[in-house]
Amino acid sequence: MNKSWTVKNVGVLLLCAALMAGCSTKAADTASSGEAVASAATAVTAKSGESANASPTSEQPASIDLADKAEFDEQDRNTAWSADAATTIQLNGEGASVQGTGATAEERAVTISSAGTYVVSGKLNDGQLVIDVPDDGIVQVILNGAEIYNASSAAIYAKAAGKTIITLAEGTDNRVSDGETYVYPDATTDEPSAAIFSKDDLTINGSGSLTVQANSNDGITSKDDLKIVGGTLEIDAADDGLVGRDLMAVQEGTITIKSAGDGIKTTNDTDTDKGNIVLFGGTFEIESANDGFQAENAVLIGGGAYTIKTGGGSEASAQLEATDAPSMKAIKAEAGIWIEDGTFRIDSTDDSLHSAGAIRIAGGTITAATGDDGIHSDSSISITGGSVEITKSYEGIEAPSITLAGGEIRVTASDDGINISDGDEVAADRLTISGGYLTVDAQGDGLDSNGSIVMSGGTVLVNGPTNNGNGALDYDGTFEMTGGFLVATGSSGMAQATSDQSTQYGIMMTYPQTQAAGTLVHLEDGEGNALLTFSPSKAYQSVFISSPELKKDVVYTLYSGGASTGSEANGLYSDGEYKDGTKVVSFELAENITWLNESGVTEARVGMGGPGGGRGPGGRGEGGGFGQDGDRMRPEGGQPPQQ
Repeated sequence: MNKSWTVKNVGVLLLCAALMAGCSTKAADTASSGEAVASAATAVTAKSGESANASPTSEQPASIDLADKAEFDEQDRNTAWSADAATTIQLNGEGASVQGTGATAEERAVTISSAGTYVVSGKLNDGQLVIDVPDDGIVQVILNGAEIYNASSAAIYAKAAGKTIITLAEGTDNRVSDGETYVYPDATTDEPSAAIFSKDDLTINGSGSLTVQANSNDGITSKDDLKIVGGTLEIDAADDGLVGRDLMAVQEGTITIKSAGDGIKTTNDTDTDKGNIVLFGGTFEIESANDGFQAENAVLIGGGAYTIKTGGGSEASAQLEATDAPSMKAIKAEAGIWIEDGTFRIDSTDDSLHSAGAIRIAGGTITAATGDDGIHSDSSISITGGSVEITKSYEGIEAPSITLAGGEIRVTASDDGINISDGDEVAADRLTISGGYLTVDAQGDGLDSNGSIVMSGGTVLVNGPTNNGNGALDYDGTFEMTGGFLVATGSSGMAQATSDQSTQYGIMMTYPQTQAAGTLVHLEDGEGNALLTFSPSKAYQSVFISSPELKKDVVYTLYSGGASTGSEANGLYSDGEYKDGTKVVSFELAENITWLNESGVTEARVGMGGPGGGRGPGGRGEGGGFGQDGDRMRPEGGQPPQQ
């Protein structure tokens, strides 16, 4: 798989810059005051208790270029070994024999005390492999068909070493496991805390397999950097699967984790350039009771295949109602999430992607079902490429600032599809659409902004609510449309069009009665040229259309029903012939936004769409409409009020 990241040039010094301004810093006690981080794309100053945020229209870097924080050096990648040049450790059930220097066996403990290469084979029923090298030397442990069990502590304990490298020999199956309760020398000691535990850097490479049964706590933990360069890992953990304090990085490998805690995590919450998860590739299958991936700083992904199920999946969303419910998100990071490539299949009880900082998606294929939000950021979200399909969610994509500039996005939500939430730390609460292809199926608002909406390009198809308490479009500020193609269908009680400031023409049609799902909406000009043939997926009573092809002083005709011989995608027909429809109304565009009912052009009601207008006459329909003064009328059905 091609990657724009280089293996030797990966790091997180440019993290906030790569994630764009909008990346949240840690709390005052965890952020470095006055620390400056910059890149060619943008610069961010992180201060105690502050976040630096660019405007929602800031240009985003096209790819990640990080340096020196997830370097896989030659030692990490080295899997070669020779029996003649290594010390051999043969496990024999109740003890072990050692041939060579640097290691000793005493009762059920094997201790490596010198740098070098050690080949471990056989089975140890209740004992421990200890690496204790005081001079920061590098130890390579070749697991060559080894099985180690310890009833009261870690099976492999790297107590001291510059780096420990565990190589899984080609063609071998290896296994480590522990008991349910660890025994420590005193009450102040709580380490080791994993079946494989390292107090220093730990790397796993090779092409063999390793099974970890962690009955007490975590599967594999490093108190510094944990790197995986290859191999097949299968981990079943009583708590977390893989834990790296400063860094968790994967270049390649096949990793399967079943955990009662988090799947993969980092724990350093004091250094702003550490605590990252960096994933270049690999195949992951994670089923965790809590978060799938959880980083105290950032999650950066450049490739790989990911299957993630958390908390029992999207069908278990009732768990979120418990006051003591744990976090059950698929990918979670404090500082930010960047996805440049990869394939993701997510079934999460809680949010699928969640960050207090910025989320950036530049590529890859994401398919997610969730019991809460599909993609949620407390700061900002930018999608510039790739494919995102949220098949089930409460709210689809939510942040104070959202920029959609490319890619193909499909959102299904039981509440709002795209939601611009109030953000205390963002300069402008705004949805910006400049490109890409977006479809929304929402039971709440389709596009919902507590601020404003700006659209200059792209294609947006909204199948909005059927109840009159929500609208296909809903904004508190303005909706300025200067380009792109937009169709929004839904109920009429809260229907909004784009604002009068829009330079691209639009029409808002309100029907006297609710139209059945699948009833075609067809718009053509006086010469019979089709501008739109659309099949809403749900019942609707209002339709808003804005297209670059709409022109002033041109007569158009709107039809309902009928059929089309064209090709259909997401309800939108292209080419083909439209026939057998019923004419609803003919009209001429005279204003930027033209309001229609079956009788012809009407006037938008003043004061019902916030600044700049946008709220129209609407129908009273099943959920009630509005009186002449904008007040809610009681639900009583019937025709919309005449203008």
